[in-house]
Amino acid sequence: MPLPLGEWERREALMLRVVPHCTLAVSVVLLLLSRSGPFPRLLTTLGVTLVAEVWLLVMNGRGPACTQGPRPRVVYFAVFTLLSASLVFLSPLYGFFAWSGYLQVPALPTRWRWAGVVATSAIVSSTYVGGVQHIDGSTVALFLIFTAAGVGLGGGFLFFNTMLGRQHDRQREMLDDLAEANAQLEAALAENAGLHAQLLLQAREAGVLDERARMAREIHDTLAQGFTGIIAQIEAARQNPDQWRRFADQAQSLARENLSEARRSVAALRPERLEQAHLPEAITGMSERWSQTTGVAVGVETTGEPRPMLADVEVALFRVAQEALTNVAKHAKATRVGLTLSYMDDVVLLDVRDDGVGFEPGDTGGGFGLSSMRQRLLRVAGNLAVESSPGEGTAVNASVPALPAGGGA
Repeated sequence: MPLPLGEWERREALMLRVVPHCTLAVSVVLLLLSRSGPFPRLLTTLGVTLVAEVWLLVMNGRGPACTQGPRPRVVYFAVFTLLSASLVFLSPLYGFFAWSGYLQVPALPTRWRWAGVVATSAIVSSTYVGGVQHIDGSTVALFLIFTAAGVGLGGGFLFFNTMLGRQHDRQREMLDDLAEANAQLEAALAENAGLHAQLLLQAREAGVLDERARMAREIHDTLAQGFTGIIAQIEAARQNPDQWRRFADQAQSLARENLSEARRSVAALRPERLEQAHLPEAITGMSERWSQTTGVAVGVETTGEPRPMLADVEVALFRVAQEALTNVAKHAKATRVGLTLSYMDDVVLLDVRDDGVGFEPGDTGGGFGLSSMRQRLLRVAGNLAVESSPGEGTAVNASVPALPAGGGA
């Protein structure tokens, strides 16, 4: 599994700090094992080694060289190069330590890197001829060849390290851009959530206003007109005492009809049948009561597998069925009504068909309640379609999403 960019850079920085200590330790072990040279030279070499170790500890204690400014990097590498050259002069075995200079070169400013490669190559190549003090006419050609080879290898390492650094920079820029894009996306989602909540609130308020308007129309079309008729019959009875019974019977009939309409309007506020039964049973019970009141035969059929739906969905279908039957009683002059409730995988369909007089679909006259049914269905992402023609009856088709009970609208 690839390491994250930050973890890779952390390990690279740790390597730059640890490798010089390790190569210095290897050089010291080789020096002690070789036991070559006089004892004072050995002590001098160990003293310079101690200075080099202190220098590494002090500089690394301030942080990796690659994280410091340009001038401290140059000073660090210059002292490092001087110490490694001194140690190689004292013992070629310190070529291991001098080799770690290649790892320090990429931390230098760009214009100093090739100078660092050449210096490191020269120091390391001198170990192949026994040290700087052994470079003479017979070994200078070999020294130059090894130095050139070291510059080539070090330059290749520097090139690939530079390319890798640029790639890391591009990746970091991409990650920063991605983080910024994610932050903008989160802000947009939060804003959309606020707008969605606001739209839901407005939709609920609009629904309340629609319901109030519908109830106002119901009261105006039924109760107000009914009371007007009753008052008219009572006044007629007062003006015609000899016919008071006929007018009283008509007033009583209007009062009973008005009471029935009032009960229907009150029931429309809250479908108690849905609280006591599932949607198919509630629609069946409501249809049977409607049939007994109007004398129009009703056939109710349920297809598919009935299952509990979201409360708003069931209420919408129940109200549409109720409104459709009311429209049949008011306008259709039908002798039979067929009502079908169909449960499908993703939608629930309600079809109400009658054999009444029908109408022109473009001319509803404003009294069929179709707009209220459409508005109710739109609140649950449903649709309403009406098919009718004069003398051919009417078909009302409602479809709503099959949102299960407990789900979100």
